[in-house]
Amino acid sequence: MGRGDLTNAEWDRLESFLPPGGARGGRWSDHRRVINGVLYRVRTGIQWRDLPERFGPWETVYKRHRRWSADGTWTMLLSRIQAAEDAAGRIDWDVSVDSTAVRAHQHAAGARKAPPATSPQKGNVRGTNQVDPVLPETRRPAGGGGQIGECLGRSRGGFTTKIHLAADGRCRPLAFVLTPGHYGDGPQLERVLEQVSVPRAGVGRPRTRPDRVLADKAYTSRSNRRYLRRRGIPHTIPERLDQQRHRKNRGSQGGRPTSFDNERYKKRNTVERTINRLKGFRAVATRYEKRAYIYLGTVTLAALIIWLRT
Repeated sequence: MGRGDLTNAEWDRLESFLPPGGARGGRWSDHRRVINGVLYRVRTGIQWRDLPERFGPWETVYKRHRRWSADGTWTMLLSRIQAAEDAAGRIDWDVSVDSTAVRAHQHAAGARKAPPATSPQKGNVRGTNQVDPVLPETRRPAGGGGQIGECLGRSRGGFTTKIHLAADGRCRPLAFVLTPGHYGDGPQLERVLEQVSVPRAGVGRPRTRPDRVLADKAYTSRSNRRYLRRRGIPHTIPERLDQQRHRKNRGSQGGRPTSFDNERYKKRNTVERTINRLKGFRAVATRYEKRAYIYLGTVTLAALIIWLRT
């Protein structure tokens, strides 16, 4: 076992949730070796072609990561681990929300706006003279294409992608959303909280409502506060100075001042520490993937490892 590979205890927690192997009689690379290969690349940020030989062919490792990013396997594994932690009472539901900008490498640009067209390939099918068509690119989620569709944009930091995330009180990511780097934080609060969904260990609906939400002044809009009140979620969000002046200038029509607990707000540092943990993975700190769904799979795998090792 190499440094950073899955330990036996971590593998035991994941093995039962993994999809079955290849077709009978076919060659199939062991899931554990492939996951360790993907994890090695996510941790170091090297090119796929430079993976050490002990992980097998690099094409196998990359294609499985791409396929599991597209079909939601990484997301399913993260959801199962979160469900187990919640059943054991090890999730702190004081949730903090924030975002971080990720610099996109020049190789992240240039994705096709549409999947490549299917082209015929010469050959026989079962001994006949029929043409065997080439299968199109591995299925990917709907959407994408262009810089905005692939969550790439220009901001003060340059060519960037932004990760909006919600973290629990133990510095572990509960949910995240990707946007282009120039998108604001406040409008994404509702999208991020809608992604929070931790299944129950037994019967019942997934848990989607935190005990409390903590966020900085970027999320202090009236629409965000109305959304949180509508869902019955207590929140601790400071009010900007210009909002305070505007409310006071309106007199009795300005409404009551928002409540704010300074001691509770000190706990918001958990989301900053969660971001530091995520960016400890070099392939998360710098985006190399052209497709947003593959980069989202990379972030999901990093989050999964954080949950396994915390």
